Amino acid sequence: MSLFITGTDTGVGKTRVAALLVRALRAAGTDAVGFKPICCGGREDAVALADASGGVALNDVNPVWLRPPVAPYTAAMIEGRIADLALVREKFAQLRAAHAAVIVEGAGGWLVPVTRDFSMADLATEFALPVLVVAANRLGVINHTLLTVAAIRASGLKCAGVVLNHPQEPQPDDPAIVTNAGVLGELLSAGASGAVPLLGEIGFGAEVLPPSLCEIAR
Repeated sequence: MSLFITGTDTGVGKTRVAALLVRALRAAGTDAVGFKPICCGGREDAVALADASGGVALNDVNPVWLRPPVAPYTAAMIEGRIADLALVREKFAQLRAAHAAVIVEGAGGWLVPVTRDFSMADLATEFALPVLVVAANRLGVINHTLLTVAAIRASGLKCAGVVLNHPQEPQPDDPAIVTNAGVLGELLSAGASGAVPLLGEIGFGAEVLPPSLCEIAR
């Protein structure tokens, strides 16, 4: 199954999760590839996904590269151009036709603007894929996660689940980090619009995904 991966913020580990998921699916026999429609700043995220995808060309994995390290709309304005959404749609359609699973990684969070009137949420809605939320396990993640899940559902899409990631080495005595998983799991399971699964936690530096995360993409 293909997925759209969004984050509660930028720098929460979307690329890490996407690349590990592509690798896990391919190791299990699924022809999975990564797709980074729009990349801003350095292109390391796109390279990581291309490397995980078994030889797919970098420009197919990442059709739009904007050099300024800011939101796509801002980056495009700085460069004096408009993000080429027609090219994004074309490359996505090609990957969907050629591969069993496409793991799409958005840029930044759910409502990051791509143009003045078009956001990452609009692109995800066009792709019509279940959405996986990557959340950094730190203070504030409960609010950010619940807001993101609510926005995904307001867009009419299925939220396939939430995964907690540790982008930095955690402090073992941090009360937020210690309790976030338990509280989030409880709140997500009690949502008025139906439960959203907390699919596990990825430790700092870990190279193995929670089994439940791999299962939702099969």
